[in-house]
Amino acid sequence: MSDSNQNISQQTILGEARAFVKNEVPRQLLLAMDAEKVRYPRNYVENLARHNLLGIRFPIKFGGRDLDWSHEILVLEEIGVLGASLACLYSLPSIVGEAIQVFGSNYQKEKFLSKIISGKITVAEALTEPRGGSDFFGATTQAVRVGNEYVLNGQKRFIVGAEGADVFMVYARTGTIDNRHRSMSAFLVERGKGLEVEHVYGLMGTRGGGTGRVYFRNVRVPVENLLGEENNAVDIFNQMMIPERMTSAAGALGLARAALETAAHYANQRKAFGQKIREFEGVSFKVSESLTRLDAARALVRETARMIDSGGDPGQIRRLVSESKKFATETAWYVVNDAMQIMGGIGYTNVYPIERLLRDARLMLIWTGTNEIMNLVIQHEYYKELTTRKPTSRIVEMDALNADLETEKIYE
Repeated sequence: MSDSNQNISQQTILGEARAFVKNEVPRQLLLAMDAEKVRYPRNYVENLARHNLLGIRFPIKFGGRDLDWSHEILVLEEIGVLGASLACLYSLPSIVGEAIQVFGSNYQKEKFLSKIISGKITVAEALTEPRGGSDFFGATTQAVRVGNEYVLNGQKRFIVGAEGADVFMVYARTGTIDNRHRSMSAFLVERGKGLEVEHVYGLMGTRGGGTGRVYFRNVRVPVENLLGEENNAVDIFNQMMIPERMTSAAGALGLARAALETAAHYANQRKAFGQKIREFEGVSFKVSESLTRLDAARALVRETARMIDSGGDPGQIRRLVSESKKFATETAWYVVNDAMQIMGGIGYTNVYPIERLLRDARLMLIWTGTNEIMNLVIQHEYYKELTTRKPTSRIVEMDALNADLETEKIYE
């Protein structure tokens, strides 16, 4: 964070985010998006830019505010109160912007990053394909270099923001299949000839965010739109796991908080058997359990943000980022389900927003890497750390009466 922004406190940015969510997002927009009457709320993205809330982590010279993750997650939690679609659309400039900021050329930063932050162009990240999402290196979309251009062919699906995006960050195969980890490249593809977006089917929730399938039919991409080096997208992909999963985690906190507050207010007013239902243990314990889980998830997300900002060990950051995404999204699912249970039948109707939040929350356990993939990353990084680090603390294994009986320690 630069000296010029040291005086932007977390409370200041939090206040700005809360004011935006309270005053700048009409109720009718949420209803229209959920009814799929609005498929892509471009005005919402442009309004975020007008309030200087887009891309706040990026340099001032490109229109950002040179802040850090500890600030951005506060904004994201507030945006998350609105539901998953608007939180995701807020996150896309942060996600795509991360790739441009870290791996992009000066030309790409000048051409794209400043316009993304100012809301003049909108973006989407095109990774998932019809044949699968978690298998990044199994992608079949191809880019073949022809002179000073790449010719792109293939398709992507479940691309949030696709219907309104001006620029797509696209992963495509440029190398041979026998070298999976060095066969992918990333491109900034501008909407134009040969690029088609199709609204194929409806979603259970998280509606109105412009999710669609993207077809690339001989799309010509200038060489200068290649992100980083050819066949080196794995490095970009690994870096992108930070903004993708941190934005998911922080947005989930807001969604969970919204559900809990709605249910808690209801329980403080609704009466049964002559007393407020919050006074029954079956209800009050659900509130306390949900609040504890939410506070724990928030603490983990904030500690992870602090670790990223301080430049911690990359392996530990990968683990914590994955833990944050997994725990925060699972917490949101747990909390919104209990919120509906507290409210009973009325929670299952559209008299309250709980049913919409429930539909939104379910996707959070799947996108930006399923929580099963998070488990794989978490245990992998933990074992790598456990087996390679030098012991710096007490070896507790030896604190047993017969710890020295090596003949009893048979491992094979």
